[in-house]
Amino acid sequence: MTDVGIIIGSTRPGRIGLGVARWVYEVAQRRSDARYELVDIADYNLPLLDEPEPPSTGNYRNEHTKRWSAKVASLDAFVFVTPEYNHGTSAALKNALDFLYAEWNNKAAGFVGYGNAGAARAVEQLRAIVGELQIADVHTQVALSIFVDFERYTTLKRPVAAHHERALSAMLDQVVRWATALGPLRA
Repeated sequence: MTDVGIIIGSTRPGRIGLGVARWVYEVAQRRSDARYELVDIADYNLPLLDEPEPPSTGNYRNEHTKRWSAKVASLDAFVFVTPEYNHGTSAALKNALDFLYAEWNNKAAGFVGYGNAGAARAVEQLRAIVGELQIADVHTQVALSIFVDFERYTTLKRPVAAHHERALSAMLDQVVRWATALGPLRA
């Protein structure tokens, strides 16, 4: 069975990404093609790149890095839930990605973005980053508008618009198929 981590890409107090990630998880739980779990980078308390060696060596000295490494290594695929801050992804998500290398390789990823323009620029930035980490990113993404899809810019409207749920289902289909196809490379 494929294990998919829904990564909450913001650590900001009062973040709206937690509600978005919970919606992704609720939709995913209706499926039987994979195991899905919420992974909150805030739970790992990752400081700004404090390992003395590059992540490509895999020589981690800090417990927070070892915990993060074990979690990412246990997953076959990811759904990155990202805000858009100043036309890019959050520094916390970029830092979490940069902490590791081999643990990301030969896995699949999809994106759910939220922001002024559906976090389109943050997702494009993430596509370049995950490509360098040897993560296969899928085409379909979910782009939630802070102006249309949220109440008072803070709470995801329920029910979420049907076209977003269709996009999420299509993206999850792609993520699971790609993660399955990449399985022999991870073995």
